Amino acid sequence: MSVDPFRPHSRPGAASASPPSQRPTRRTVLAGALGALATPALTGCAGLTERVSANAGKRRDRLSVQVYGTDVEVAFYDRLARRFEQSRRGVTVDLVSVPFSEASVGIDAALASGTAPDVFRVDYPTMGVYASADQLLDVGDALSDLRTDISPAFLEAVSHGGRIYGMPQHIDTSGVVYRPDVLRDAGITSVPDRPQDAWSWEEFAQVAQRLTDKAPDGRSAFAVNWQALGAFRWLNWLFQAGGHLYNADQSAATLDTAAARRALDFTSSFFRRGWVPDSTSTKGATLPDAQFTSGTLAMVLAGNFLLPAFSETIGKRFGYAVTYLPQDHRAAGELGGNALVATRGAANPELASDFLAFLGAPAQMRDFCQASVLLPTRSSLLAQRLDFAVADDLMPVYAQQVRTIGERDVADVTTATFAEVNLALANELEQCFLGGRSTGATLSALADAVDQPAGLNDEGGRA
Repeated sequence: MSVDPFRPHSRPGAASASPPSQRPTRRTVLAGALGALATPALTGCAGLTERVSANAGKRRDRLSVQVYGTDVEVAFYDRLARRFEQSRRGVTVDLVSVPFSEASVGIDAALASGTAPDVFRVDYPTMGVYASADQLLDVGDALSDLRTDISPAFLEAVSHGGRIYGMPQHIDTSGVVYRPDVLRDAGITSVPDRPQDAWSWEEFAQVAQRLTDKAPDGRSAFAVNWQALGAFRWLNWLFQAGGHLYNADQSAATLDTAAARRALDFTSSFFRRGWVPDSTSTKGATLPDAQFTSGTLAMVLAGNFLLPAFSETIGKRFGYAVTYLPQDHRAAGELGGNALVATRGAANPELASDFLAFLGAPAQMRDFCQASVLLPTRSSLLAQRLDFAVADDLMPVYAQQVRTIGERDVADVTTATFAEVNLALANELEQCFLGGRSTGATLSALADAVDQPAGLNDEGGRA
């Protein structure tokens, strides 16, 4: 996705030193703020709230919309807003763009003060917080057309308690971006070009070892994109091993399994065997995509939203291609992307729902995704060869990789408390990867961290 929800930015509670058992979840903080409405603690956000909200007049022919994103995305949102105005005579769309780092805190404050925009953009893990706090509009009826043209997994990402609270505009996931010249120099002449031929873990290990043996000083075989609150991407390996983070109803962790032990043993071996730089652990300060573009990695696990940046930064210095994530018991990849949601207090709920349906229509979704190099959620569009603005030859691999995302995979990362779980993943995995802690002790600590807030996942249904 163009703006990664787990790239560096702060969210409430992210820097807290409180132990997990004492730390309030963002969901409980938001619920408390909404219950008390605008408290003195929120006054510091007043300027931001006023800036991001265009809803002060509550006019029924005026729609306020908040987005974030790259310059290309924001410009295209504006184009779509004008397209909507032309199709709905007399309607005005007030579009406001904010930095992603300010989006969540601004929405939290605006909901508490009653000045939230009618529609806003949100990543899938975060929208669970708002849905579980009953702050989003049920738009299931308006999206009836989309519901017949989308996989159950992607619909799951915007559902809570059996209702649909958002329009899943696009998705993204990771692939293995690699340098053909470096692999060729290491004697690796065959790379999977079909999903069913993706490297097994054993084959991936052989490739990594060969690249490590042949690597000049200062270079590494690969790196994984699980830094900067991207620790949730470790779950790809857990899913591939046949495991899951939660039990079926999200009421407790399910990490005392052979699949979880296999996933953690394998991923911790990346560091033990020297396949990846130590600086690319879950709490590493260096992002692996920057190392790849600088030429110090042969391969990198990277999301398709990075392809425009790769094109600009790498230029013609070296060639690169993409193949599928490794597979074990099954193939799997992470759910990335963003939805558009309407607030329950929208001045004109029908107009807000209509706007979401309009942006989710095939023409609008296709045009937005092609320009932004993102993947559509509509099955009919995913089956087409789209004309992406950049990396048109690489995107079909990502389009096939997203088909490996299952409903239960999505359920694991869209709970109301996943922000807290994601922080726990970063902290506990770091102890295993670089701190020498055993697999068993790490999985036990992770299970404790997942279990503590899990009771909130059942309140009002699961996000």
